[in-house]
Amino acid sequence: KNISLEPGNYISYGGQFENLKNATNRLMFAVPIALLLIFIFLHFAFKSFKDAIMIFTAVPLATVGGVLFLWMRGMPFSVSAGIGFIALFGIAVLNGIVLIEHLKELQYGGMKDMRELILKGTRDRLRPVILTAAAAALGFLPMAISTGSGAEVQRPLATVVIGGLITSTLLTMIALPLLFEIFNTV
Repeated sequence: KNISLEPGNYISYGGQFENLKNATNRLMFAVPIALLLIFIFLHFAFKSFKDAIMIFTAVPLATVGGVLFLWMRGMPFSVSAGIGFIALFGIAVLNGIVLIEHLKELQYGGMKDMRELILKGTRDRLRPVILTAAAAALGFLPMAISTGSGAEVQRPLATVVIGGLITSTLLTMIALPLLFEIFNTV
């Protein structure tokens, strides 16, 4: 306000601010593309929109966990947190695939009682799903609690992944079997 510039002169911010602005713009493009590709790959893998939608429901609850943990730790959304969300979506969807694929195997194997199928399938896949989530979460734990050089970049990424894995694992083991029953009895 207090500076008058001569014609042809202007002020622009560069350096880290410019890098942040460019990275944020790229992230606004990368996240939707990543989500679209995940859905397309799910559709091709299962050859069914119904199954792809069912497994893709892991993404919103994983997102809730990531956002909740960022808020609990008082961290703002950043580029590294956005990258953490992309990694989180892949792990959450993978856990959904592990469970739904096993439930479909049991169904094709001749199991007719839906309640028994869901209980057995969920019990059979409880350990693999929890181990996948726990291995990833524990792998990111040192990043989440780091205080050294570069920690301001690592902490949001790790926080998103750990928080999202907690909620997406709950989804995978509780909500996905219910959705499987709803989609397969209609």
